Amino acid sequence: MGSPTPTPPNQSETEPLLTVRTAIILLTAAVIGLVAGGLTYLSTRSAPGAALAGLTAAGASVVGLHQLIGRAGG
Repeated sequence: MGSPTPTPPNQSETEPLLTVRTAIILLTAAVIGLVAGGLTYLSTRSAPGAALAGLTAAGASVVGLHQLIGRAGG
């Protein structure tokens, strides 16, 4: 009597949570942040300073990598 229930979308038709480009940018930024934080800690033996340096490096590298890595078709 009622309208038929819609069928769930095919798994291959749904969009991914992150694009490959975004995943590469975030992963590379995390590696850059870990390296910068680790080197800062080895240099200063200050964990808060190393964390701040690593987070700053990761955040700045996201912006740089976003501009550096081009979009597909753009």
